[in-house]
Amino acid sequence: MIKIGIVDDHAVVRTGLKAFFSTFVDFRVVGEAGTGREAIDLVRTAEMDVLVMDLSMPGQSGIDALAMVRAKAPDLGVLILSGYPEEHYAVNLIRQGASGYLNKECEPEEIAKAIRTVALGRRYISASVAELLAGQLERKDSAPPHKHLSEREFQVFLKLAKGESVGSIGEALSLSVKTISTYRTRLMEKMNLSTNSDLTYYAIKTQLID
Repeated sequence: MIKIGIVDDHAVVRTGLKAFFSTFVDFRVVGEAGTGREAIDLVRTAEMDVLVMDLSMPGQSGIDALAMVRAKAPDLGVLILSGYPEEHYAVNLIRQGASGYLNKECEPEEIAKAIRTVALGRRYISASVAELLAGQLERKDSAPPHKHLSEREFQVFLKLAKGESVGSIGEALSLSVKTISTYRTRLMEKMNLSTNSDLTYYAIKTQLID
């Protein structure tokens, strides 16, 4: 029996996933959450094999939650199921510890296949993500600027692009304002940008945020 946790801010999505998973005799949903913070609580309180998690959620995002889940439960399989296309987030998140990444437009059967793969302690690399990984290996120098950011720089970049202040980012990530400012300076240099408005424009243009 594969024990599954579901994290998505839309109740209708959670309900749909639960109904779909109930059609498999080897799947059992053991809990659900609607925010990144609730996801952390779910991981603490429920025994599970796979966490199926969205990225875009109010407050703490799936990206923030992923780092905390990895810290709390390093062996837990985390499958990202997002509305964002694979090319925008998949490779970065797999490098950050996600066990797999699927777009919500994928076939339902692929979700089941991914869950079974992840439950075995393996990563699920879809055909489209494998193509992205291969492309990055071949064209590393021509990758877009955000692909050169470290895990933490990417996390800070997204928060700045959404208009969060250095102080609130430091509080959310349990880091000092000075440390966040250092990350900001470093990522600005790597991306050759000057202001937070530049970051927001870049993130919208590359569809990293809505």
